[in-house]
Parts: sequence; structure tokens; C-alpha cells
Amino acid sequence: MSVKLFAALLESLVYTPSRNGKLRLLRDWFATAPDPDRGVGLAALAGELALKTAKPALVRDLVAARTDPALLALSHDYVGDFAETVALIWPERPGANQPPPGLAEVVELLELTSKADLPDLIASWLDVLDSSARFALIKLVTGGLRVGASARLAKTALADWSGTPLDDIEEVWHGVAPPYLAIFRWLEGKGPRPDPNGAPVFRPLMLAHPLEEKDFAALHAPDWRAEWKWDGIRVQVTSGPGGARLWSRGGEDVSASFPDLAPSLTFHAVLDGELLVVREGEVAPFSDLQQRLNRKAPGAKLQQQHPAMIRLYDILMDGEEDLRGLPFDARRARLEAWFARERPALMDVSPLIPFASMAELAAIRDGTRAASIEGLMLKRADSAYVPGRTKGLWWKWKRDPLTIDAVLMYAQRGHGKRSSFYSDFTFGLWRGEELVPVGKAYSGYTDEELLWLDRWIRNNTTARFGPVREVEKELVLEVAFDAAQRSGRHKSGVALRFPRIARIRRDKPASEADRLETLMATIPDGGA
Repeated sequence: MSVKLFAALLESLVYTPSRNGKLRLLRDWFATAPDPDRGVGLAALAGELALKTAKPALVRDLVAARTDPALLALSHDYVGDFAETVALIWPERPGANQPPPGLAEVVELLELTSKADLPDLIASWLDVLDSSARFALIKLVTGGLRVGASARLAKTALADWSGTPLDDIEEVWHGVAPPYLAIFRWLEGKGPRPDPNGAPVFRPLMLAHPLEEKDFAALHAPDWRAEWKWDGIRVQVTSGPGGARLWSRGGEDVSASFPDLAPSLTFHAVLDGELLVVREGEVAPFSDLQQRLNRKAPGAKLQQQHPAMIRLYDILMDGEEDLRGLPFDARRARLEAWFARERPALMDVSPLIPFASMAELAAIRDGTRAASIEGLMLKRADSAYVPGRTKGLWWKWKRDPLTIDAVLMYAQRGHGKRSSFYSDFTFGLWRGEELVPVGKAYSGYTDEELLWLDRWIRNNTTARFGPVREVEKELVLEVAFDAAQRSGRHKSGVALRFPRIARIRRDKPASEADRLETLMATIPDGGA
């Protein structure tokens, strides 16, 4: 199957807004595409296609050698996405009539071709493809597919197509490499369920629902257990005879970013917990943990300055014994017994919070901001470990967000289906007579508000910097955020946790927006 057919799938995914529509397109792909191409396409959509030879810079050099640089810059500014720009501007080459490559052929040749010959190979493919297929090829070889189809959605479509529970697919996924021939044989009834053979595989996590006021009113204190909601990232630790892995909540292997934890993973268990930076027993702000995230090979200095550890919540497997069917209280007892037995370095167990009534728990939650804690987690004492987000078993009870009225300063185009809109917004607060950028938000608004904002930005642009527009300092946005932290990396001296647009304040003049000192006062130490 050629790249052109994969391009047709990508184009359809981009222009299909509904989730059900995307699922239908993916199911059709799995049903009609041959092996190994369908597995290559699945790996690309799931972000599991690791092609190390072709880099974005190579494509930039190729197109720069074939087009006018000023025209290329203007086109990129107008289109927004570089891969789409290259696909549209690539010049036709008369006499280029080779058949288009297949997906599996692309992957194989990229791995086998020498670095010196790679530019000519990619250029020869671009010469024989139309603009849609060129876009698909560039995204395939350089990564970064953004077509509104996440890895989770692709696996969900795989489950729908095959009639196999998604959780079953998740549990074999990381034990089989692309193009997933063993998985497709199993799902079609042509082969056995893949056996990871002791390999460390990801188990789908149990997730919590946000606790609303009406839900809280129905809770009976003796039925629930409470924990702190720590301000880190959720992780799963899988360790055993086949090796050890550290997984993010979405099933991404993040082990390479935290090599300092590897010596601790000598046990045989699957654990659920929170990855934190901790110094002298105190949990550091999330901004400190961010210094460690997405670093494929962190140096010794970074590891020393931002020491990582894992605070454990739950135990899913103890050796080969699956504990997920046990009630929470029983799993908690097993976790504490396991920890007392193993005593792994750089780990501890998150304490349970004693409380006699829901009113007492509410008072504890009200004090979480002063303690720099994100909120509380409530878990039914009798709840099994159920993958996904089953309402009524686990609740996350975050502290109420803070808000500021900020002035829109810059806007940038988004990605995927938002690539035609200015959807990433930089906002600032007053420091004296100067507006200082304090954060960037790209969520919280409705589709109608996005259209209004995009139109306002285009009509009020004062300068352009590539894909970024500077705008008149006139529009006030109410920005919600979870916490503010001091930061030496930002001009304002502050960083916001999870900023999002709460409201467009068309009624408020920019001169009445908040001042930087107002924001600094929300930091527990007063910003001093």
C-alpha cells in the first residue's frame, strides 16, 4: 500500500472533527490496509515509529535548495505548519515517474540508506508524490503527526475493529514492536495472544473524576480513604525478570529521562505513584520537575540539582500475582507490606489522611494551597483497580483555581486542526508602565470564542515574527491557573501552573488589568 493511501487517511482524519468519525476511518484502515503497512501506519499515529536517520533539518535543507528563500519564509508564515508548507511549495520535476513508495518500504529504506545518500532518496520520493502524499511522507519520516488522532484513539479503534477489550490490547502493546504483526494475527483470530515473556509492559491506569459539589454531598466518610494530590506527574513502575520501565500515565516510556531511578528498580512488581523532585524531604514546585521532563539523556548536574523520587499510591502486581481485583484497603495493606519488605531507594509511600467527617476533610482541603499541595484524592475503600475513569470510585478534589485579568500580547498558530487559527496566546501583567509576559495558554475557550479571538488577532496585528503575531495591547483575558511559582527562567520572575483562558473580558480596558505584584502575592512566600 502506497504512501498516497496513508496520506488520504491523514487528510480525512484532519478534516473529520468528530471522534466517532475518526474511529470509523481508523477501523476501515485496519480492515483494508495490508500487513505490514497497516502496522507502520498505526505506529506512526501512536507515536511509536522511531526513525533515527531523517531529521527535520534535512527536509529544510532540501526545500531551501529548490525554492526561493524569501518565498519559502513567506509561505511558512502563511501556512503555519512547516511540513504542509514543504508539501505545497515543492517544485514539480518533469520526468519523475517512478511508482510511489509503500509505507513499509519507506521505513526499511530509511533505516538501510547511508546518511550521505538519504537526501537524494527523500528528494526522489517527494518528486513523485502529490502535495497530500508529500505531507504524509514528511510527517512520517520526521515524526510529529498531529491529525487529531492520539495513540489512545488509535488503540480504541483497534479494539472496536477487532471486538477485543482495549485493556487487553494495552497489556500486550509494549511487548510487541511495530509493525505489530503478532497483535494483528491475534486480533484476527489467526494466532495466539502475544506473550510479553516477562517484558515490562504497561498496565492501563485507574483514573479519577473531578469532585463536584453535588457529588461531595452524597459521600459518607467511613466509605472513603483520602490522600494528598501531589504536584508531580503520575507514573507506573514496572520491574521484573524481563527488565524495568517507568511509564507516564499515557503509557509512554520515560525511563531514559530518569536514569537516577534505575538502580532502585530491582524488585518484581508493578506500582502506581507520583514522580516528584524532592530536596531534604520537601516536595519541590512542579517547575523544578519540568527541568527533568523530556530530557532523553539528563546530565549528572541536572540529576543532582533536581533529584527525582517516586511517591507510591498503589500496587497492581506483586511478583506474578495480580492484585487489581482486590479492594483498595487490601491493596493498600499489600503495598505497605511490600514496601517494608523491599525498602526500595528513592521511593516512599504516600500517607493516608485521617478524618472523621466530610466536613473535617473539607477543612483539610481548604488548607492545601498554603501547604503547596494540589488538593486531595478520595478513593472508595472497597474499589478494585479498574482501568480508565469509572465515576464514583476515585475522585480528585483539587483546590479552587486562582485567576488574573491579563492583557493579550502575542498569538501563535496552533497545530493539527488548529493550524489555521491563532490559538496559542501569550499574556502579560503590568509592572509599572510596562506589560511583562507571565504565561501562555492554549485551552479553556469554546470554538466560537476561538473564531472571535482569531479574527480579533488578524485585525489588530502590529508586528509579525514568523508564525507569531504581536497585537495591540487592548484585549483583556481572564486567566485561570492552579498555582504560581517563582522562576529565574522568565522575565517576569514567575511561572504559572496550568494556565487556561477562563473568559474574554471585552468589557474591561487593558489599563485595569492586574499588576505583577498581585500575581506574586499568590505565591506562598509572598513572592519575596
